Amino acid sequence: MKKWLRISLLFLLATGIIWALFHQNLFNLEDIQSWLEHSDHAAAPFIFMLVYILACILMLPGTPLTLLAGALFGPWWGTLYTLTGATLGATFAFLMSRYLISDWARNKMGKRLGKIIEGVEAEGWRFIAFARLVPFFPFNLLNYALGLTKIPLWHYFVTSYICMIPGGFAYAYLGYAGKEAAVGNENLIHTSLLALGLFALVLFLPRFIMRFKNR
Repeated sequence: MKKWLRISLLFLLATGIIWALFHQNLFNLEDIQSWLEHSDHAAAPFIFMLVYILACILMLPGTPLTLLAGALFGPWWGTLYTLTGATLGATFAFLMSRYLISDWARNKMGKRLGKIIEGVEAEGWRFIAFARLVPFFPFNLLNYALGLTKIPLWHYFVTSYICMIPGGFAYAYLGYAGKEAAVGNENLIHTSLLALGLFALVLFLPRFIMRFKNR
């Protein structure tokens, strides 16, 4: 990629992220919900996924959108739309980091950081799986950070999609349970208990994985 084009795209990306961080109020969840509810039924999922992709690129919080997906589309379809939007958004961020700043960053990073990158590359898809299941690092920041590595794109995409399923489903179901509580569904107790159980499982999962990894 030509240097001037790379610099221009990097400037646009940085400007967009900074603007989004200072104008998060414009990404109001209630407005997004109203927009989706009044949009064409067939187009709503695609609009939602585009919003999620944009949120990933601009480093905006994705959890509220996952809860919204569960409330609007139900736990199953909500999980599918969330995983698709989040994985595509994460992949776009990964590619922009790889092609816009990875060469510059590799030349500037010190030996210590270089060894960390080499360690991540050696683990490959296993590190991605671990990072998605045990979210030590902020999701949006990790997407750009992994773009500095030489991990194959398809490893990144497939592993991210699969390993985000537990958390995505738990949060989508939690959003669905919240909607059921708001409308006073007769199966509210069962739905709420299941939502809490899934959420507890996701919270316990990092400890289980750490214990298994240590063994």
